[in-house]
Amino acid sequence: MGTNNMRAFLAQRDVQVLAVCDVVKASDQYGHWYKKGWKGAWFGREPARSIVEDHYTQKNRAGDYRDCDAYVDFREIIARDDIDAVCVTTPGHWHALPAIAAAASGKDVYCEKPLSLTLTQGRTIAQAVQRYNTVFQTGTQRRSNALYRFICELIRNGRIGKFQRALVAIGPNNKQAPPSDWEPMPVPDWLDYDMWLGPAPWAPYHKDRCLYTFRFGADYSGGQTTNLGAHGIDIVQCANGTDETGPVEVEDLGGEFPSDGLFTTATKVHFRARYANGAELICRTQKNEIYRFEGSEGWIQLPVYSDEITCHPESLKATVIGPNEIHLYQSNDHHRNFLDCVKSRAQTAAPAEIGHRSVSICHLGNIAMRLRAKLRWDPTEERFTNSEEANRMLSKPMRSPWHV
Repeated sequence: MGTNNMRAFLAQRDVQVLAVCDVVKASDQYGHWYKKGWKGAWFGREPARSIVEDHYTQKNRAGDYRDCDAYVDFREIIARDDIDAVCVTTPGHWHALPAIAAAASGKDVYCEKPLSLTLTQGRTIAQAVQRYNTVFQTGTQRRSNALYRFICELIRNGRIGKFQRALVAIGPNNKQAPPSDWEPMPVPDWLDYDMWLGPAPWAPYHKDRCLYTFRFGADYSGGQTTNLGAHGIDIVQCANGTDETGPVEVEDLGGEFPSDGLFTTATKVHFRARYANGAELICRTQKNEIYRFEGSEGWIQLPVYSDEITCHPESLKATVIGPNEIHLYQSNDHHRNFLDCVKSRAQTAAPAEIGHRSVSICHLGNIAMRLRAKLRWDPTEERFTNSEEANRMLSKPMRSPWHV
């Protein structure tokens, strides 16, 4: 995704990419579904630098371009005063530190979803963005999708009656865990493994701890709950008009976790969140990923990888939102929207507070499933009111010397 984001910014006429950063020098170990790229390797800082330099060489047609720097340590980018904005596309345990450091240095930030590893980290990011007047875009790109905006406007304007229930059906784990008796592996020479771990606890290297499969380790990610759920839950937040708040209750409905082994996030996601207005959100693992919205007078359903809704009544598809009705934030290109806001200093389509509130529900669901509990939540104080054990799970310690 880092390369995808970089290419998206390279395509913008008013952007110059000056530097890239990655703890991976160059590797073809990210996943077989990606197309092979730079000199037989797929991703890392050197392939990224090559993409940038090739782009500007072809664009300028005036000799080779060799002015893109490549770093292992993000702090070298933060220290530069000729960089206006950064794009953070890292595993979740590496979102808070560079995002906050960039904001404190006066840089604007595009940060991939899920916004944070923990709820406390997300709140800290949102506070830093506010403190330093940072333009911030969370990488929940469906906020800049016209179809999802239309669905949310239908719901916000009462076209399905009173909004009652949403289903966010997310896909199962798409990687096989290594055997429970896995053995440590030698660290490859293309990886700065200590920097990859960063604030996470020290752990012996295994290829399935890093790169794509980081998302199945709870020290680095919230599993598919935060990976896939972050998108759908974000849309529910928008449809329900609760972008800057959250539910009042979250309940485990049968989530399952591995008993041992390298992968430690949920193998089956199933939880329910209830809002103060009575609306419910159910997030569960399902082979066919769908989003479904139910109201007192109709429903809307959308397969995740489709641009065609089904609904009742059928006439909803032809609905025109009137000029005096609720119209949501207009953005049809997430990266362009970020750049426009960098220039205007306006709020983006998915600012830090919205990104934080959406992923918070993912974190709450993971906690409820871990504890197999029904928990009451205060969205103003961002604390559980009936479980101190659950409150202790809102944050994780960081390995020295890293801290926020």
